[in-house]
Amino acid sequence: MPNFSLTDQVFTAATEAFSTPFHLYDERGIRQTARALRQAFAWNPGFREYFAVKALPTPAILRILGEEGCGLDCASATELMLAQACGFSGDAIMFSANDVPPEEFALARGLQATINLDDITHV
Repeated sequence: MPNFSLTDQVFTAATEAFSTPFHLYDERGIRQTARALRQAFAWNPGFREYFAVKALPTPAILRILGEEGCGLDCASATELMLAQACGFSGDAIMFSANDVPPEEFALARGLQATINLDDITHV
């Protein structure tokens, strides 16, 4: 079982403790990566990483990223609601979506999210 930071013993113990399928996440690695990214852009005081919720809509991971200063990039009403449930609001949410119904823009606006318009027809 290849992994750069955990021994095979960790995976073996997990398979004995949990039914499959399951996911194991490396919180330390996630935090280190978020910090390294923030440090790489430290020259830009306005920089903020916005993690795409669609990539991994797991509340525990989203909260960890929020604790590390990341925002969330949402592309649907469901993702906006998940962001809100995880404690994100205002400029910690970027709403970037295509073919968006007006209700989703209204929800994003209600959360005071930054709205990224991909198409002039959205204006």
